[in-house]
Amino acid sequence: MIELRNLTKSFVTPKGRHYVFRDLNVVLPTNKSVGLLGKNGAGKSTLLRIIGGIDYPDSGQVITNKTISWPVALSGGFQGSLTGRQNVRFVARLYAAEDDVSQVIAFVEDFAQLGKYFDMPIKSYSSGMRSRLGFGLSMAFEFDYYLLDEVGAVGDAVFKKRSQKMLNDLKANSNIIMVSHNLEDLTKNCDVGFFVQDGKAQYFDDINEAVEVYKEYALGKK
Repeated sequence: MIELRNLTKSFVTPKGRHYVFRDLNVVLPTNKSVGLLGKNGAGKSTLLRIIGGIDYPDSGQVITNKTISWPVALSGGFQGSLTGRQNVRFVARLYAAEDDVSQVIAFVEDFAQLGKYFDMPIKSYSSGMRSRLGFGLSMAFEFDYYLLDEVGAVGDAVFKKRSQKMLNDLKANSNIIMVSHNLEDLTKNCDVGFFVQDGKAQYFDDINEAVEVYKEYALGKK
């Protein structure tokens, strides 16, 4: 379980302070994969970063005893002048025991299927190659929750099939918190949903119901 208690987050803009959330209280249910839906700017990715511990609220707490991945996004957080292998080695040294570093590197190299590009600078990668590397790197570690920001099954048709199988396999022992505008990815991978709008998060115990409400808002019916 992950509890967001009295969460407030704001940013200073030229037009004044903009509040993304004010005193947000949400409980993400145990053993359920969660889809976060909402229009652009609603705060979905900000919320994901706060849950992942790489951004901080103005006030409030994220309460959990579960292990949570960093948010996996298409752009990633890689150092462009380093190779894929060097980036993976750096992360592995942070998250894995010294004896397991080589195993992590081997897993990512095999899974991402970048060939010679694995030993080339990240700045030479296409966005698809970056997403494959980032997705594979996240899957190399065991977490209770995986945070996916606009990343479902990635890559070409063959790789999408492999990455979707990986998602299916990890959900046997872990959960996903996913932000995506691809509604098919959400319904395929998530059990429940939160619709984020106007600083609030409305919970639905069926992801399909959350998707339908999101569609109504997106089409301007509400």
